[in-house]
Amino acid sequence: MRPPRGAPGGRPPPAATGRAAGPLSLARALSKFGYCSRRQAFELIRQGKVRLNGSTPKNPETPVRLDADHIEVQGHSLKPAGKIYLMLNKPRGIVTTASDEKGRDTVYSLLPSGLTWLAPVGRLDKASEGLLLFTNDSEWNARITNPATHLDKTYHVQIASLANPSLIEKLQRGVETERGETLRCKRASLLRSGEKNSWLELTLDEGKNRQIRRIFDTLGIEVLRLIRVSIGPLQLGHLPKGAHRPLTHAELAALNLAMR
Repeated sequence: MRPPRGAPGGRPPPAATGRAAGPLSLARALSKFGYCSRRQAFELIRQGKVRLNGSTPKNPETPVRLDADHIEVQGHSLKPAGKIYLMLNKPRGIVTTASDEKGRDTVYSLLPSGLTWLAPVGRLDKASEGLLLFTNDSEWNARITNPATHLDKTYHVQIASLANPSLIEKLQRGVETERGETLRCKRASLLRSGEKNSWLELTLDEGKNRQIRRIFDTLGIEVLRLIRVSIGPLQLGHLPKGAHRPLTHAELAALNLAMR
């Protein structure tokens, strides 16, 4: 198993911003402390590497209280990590996962090794690029990715076809897949065209898996590039490919306001 990001030996996590009073599972507690992902926590607990108030529970669902219980992992006491919110310009060819059974490069190879554990906020598939968020705030992550939030996500998409008004209308009206599912874009517009391909700007307010690629597959049009350029009011801007930075207070406030 890949060593958890933020494990002992790395840079200590930021100071805590507060503790939750309600009970939660031991596995979730390790994730909330910023030690590792919940999946990695399950493995550590079942291997007997986690102690709770001096005992060694093997059940990852053991209830704990962050404000009262003492948790150790391999002899190291855990403390809650401060909230972290990062944006990354994901390059093409990188997978959005903590570890890959095929040995492919993951988005975590682009983050500093000393950071506390961060989870991606949603996903971009291997061939897609652009804005990807990371956080250790699981509640905020859930709000961003919840389809009920209807937070706009905007993409620049290059297709191997010359776009015309009819195509733009179809994208906004919706296309029906072989499974009988109707997929549509909230907004669609032409950015520019070449001799054999076009760049479109597409905005979605749904969170359906590979939605844009499935739309164009249904239409028989090849997607050459797909770049996410914004999530709600947050813009990718001029962040270099493969680079990351923390969200500013203003950006975080604007995102939170857009989800109300």
